[in-house]
Order: sequence, then C-alpha cells, then structure tokens
Amino acid sequence: MRCVGEISRPLWQNGPSPGQVYNFPSTSSNNRLATRSMNPITTGTSVLGIAFDGGVALAADTLGSYGSLARFRQCRRLMKVNSSVIMGASGDYADFQFLSEVIENKVIEEECADDGQNLKPKALYCWLTRVLYNRRSKFDPLWNTCVVGGLQDGEPFLGFVDKIGTAFANPHIATGYGAYIALPLLRDAYEKAKGKLSEQEAKNLLVDCLRVLYYRDARAFHKYDIAVVTKDGATVEGPFELDTNWDVGLLVKIGRAHV
Repeated sequence: MRCVGEISRPLWQNGPSPGQVYNFPSTSSNNRLATRSMNPITTGTSVLGIAFDGGVALAADTLGSYGSLARFRQCRRLMKVNSSVIMGASGDYADFQFLSEVIENKVIEEECADDGQNLKPKALYCWLTRVLYNRRSKFDPLWNTCVVGGLQDGEPFLGFVDKIGTAFANPHIATGYGAYIALPLLRDAYEKAKGKLSEQEAKNLLVDCLRVLYYRDARAFHKYDIAVVTKDGATVEGPFELDTNWDVGLLVKIGRAHV
C-alpha cells in the first residue's frame, strides 16, 4: 500500500509524459518537425534552348539573385552531363547544385559499369520528371525548371521539366521571364528557317534573346554561358559578355509634374 504522498511511477519504464510521444529505440529523442523549402533563396532567371540542324544549344546568364539583390555573379547554370547530353536550370541555385551532384554520380556509376551504355537525353528527361514530381508530392519540391538537350539516335532532343513534374519536348524552349519575351523570338526564327538553323545562327539567336532579356528582365545579367551538343560532342563555353547599348537612356527625360 503506497503512501498518499508517494509519487507514482510512470505507466511503463521510460514512458512519455502526458502530451508527449514515446521515444522508440534507435530514434532521436528530439521530436523535430520536418522542414520544407517554402521559397527559393538564391535564384537564376531564364534558360533558353533551341534545336538546330545537327544539334542543340542552350544559353543562360551567370547571375544568382538573392531576392532583388544581384548578389552572386558567377553562378554557372549550364552543365555538360556527358558527350551527348547538356542541361540547364533556372530557379533555386542550391537545388540545381543538388541535382547536378546526383546526375554526376549517375554518370560515374554508368562509366564504372563499362557496359557501353551512356545516359541519353530522353532518359535524363524522363528521370527528372519522376524526381521532381516525387518531391512535389512530398510537399518539398526542388524549386527548379530544367531544360535537357542532346542528341539521341542522331536526332536533336530538347525537353522542359518544371518543379511539379510538368514536362514537354519542343525544338525551342525558354524558362522564367524568357517564356514571355524570348520564346516568341526563338519560335519566329525557327519557323522562318524551317527548322534548319545552322549552329552559328542558333548561337547568334540565343545571344540576341539574352540581350533583349538583359534590357527587360531585372534579374538578368550581361555575362552568359552557351552549351552546345553535336555529333562531335558537348561543350559549355563562357562566360561571355553581351554587347549592349544604353544610349537610348539619354533620350529619356524625367520631369516633375506641376500641380
């Protein structure tokens, strides 16, 4: 018979206090809530892509914006996956670095297998749709819009995947603000050439679009990279600098309205 003042033991040894959760073996005693990325932090703007006769070209500037601050100016957002695949991404730069590391590990594993098989652009494109949709379904998305380009069976391929897994393939693609300003320029030039742009024409077209974006997009930058994949392999070139002209600013007069 216990005394009235004696403190009763818990219902079971090491049991939880009222309102708490039981700590099972091999688990942390800190009951931390799962965290989610509610907003991207350091971001990159538009990625442009176009298919030309015999290959694919991508272009993106090198600015990493911290909110509205042009904070980081050497964020390279284009990558060479292998000799036949290139990729670029807009959105959160940290998430792009994570994806890049995972893809690089996949490429290394395939090279170690030494079975004559390499990652192809359509395979990477399909894999990205599954990964991004999976993360979206967990309410923890990777805040990126990816563009995959390459050659498969001798034919150019260009694919688009956004952070919720929406995907499509098209010979001309633009992400971010470029989808509103640059994409009409890409589509017009591609249709006029009937899909037979040369490599140099495709590069010049991408540079012209980047110049327009630099004039109009507050998150764009005048330094950029260009990635190209052809039958001879894949390359990422840059950074280059846009040739811009701001003389029109001298014609703008800001006056004060008289009341």
